[in-house]
Amino acid sequence: MSSIAQNIRNIELEIKENVKLVAVTKTKPVPVLQETYDSGFRRFGENKVQEMTEKYNLLPKDIEWHLIGHLQSNKVKYIAPFVSMIHSVDSYKLLKEINKEALKNDRVIPCLLQIFIAMEETKFGLSEQEAIAILTSEELPALSNIKIVGLMGMASNTDDADQVRKEFRSLKNLSYSLKKYDASNVELTEISMGMSGDYLIAAEEGSTLVRVGSAIFGSR
Repeated sequence: MSSIAQNIRNIELEIKENVKLVAVTKTKPVPVLQETYDSGFRRFGENKVQEMTEKYNLLPKDIEWHLIGHLQSNKVKYIAPFVSMIHSVDSYKLLKEINKEALKNDRVIPCLLQIFIAMEETKFGLSEQEAIAILTSEELPALSNIKIVGLMGMASNTDDADQVRKEFRSLKNLSYSLKKYDASNVELTEISMGMSGDYLIAAEEGSTLVRVGSAIFGSR
């Protein structure tokens, strides 16, 4: 068994059965992704649209592609034909654009609202009030080619495990509190939180999707 396959197996044994692993393949060359695919793994996460589309064109078509980085509205059209989930929706405008491009491709694209939970100013994301404004918008039910399936958050880049745990817990609690906002295209079942340094804490705090790169592929 290759080291990549072994690393994936080890991580999947560590996290709970209801937590799905997304292998963060950004900057990794196609042969490494092919090796990962050949080991039986299918869920890949990319940060950049151009890199994702290039890899999509070169790799088998049953890969589940997750866009986990910041997404500009003018780039949505490139991934709309194939993306499995967009983790990083941080505005209503972006949601409308995803819906428009999904409609052109006769698809419904699952989306996560990215929530700002960290202490740092550099991370993108919605406040709780902004998320509520989207979920209660009278126009939202008309966006029938998207489905808001959960929330995503990035914890502070800190060695303070208690701080990270607190931030993850706040996202889980927010997910619970937002479930009361009901629309035909909203079903908050997923929580995308946790990366290579903190995925175990995330799994303990209720994550359903962990985004892991260096713990699978080694540091760059």
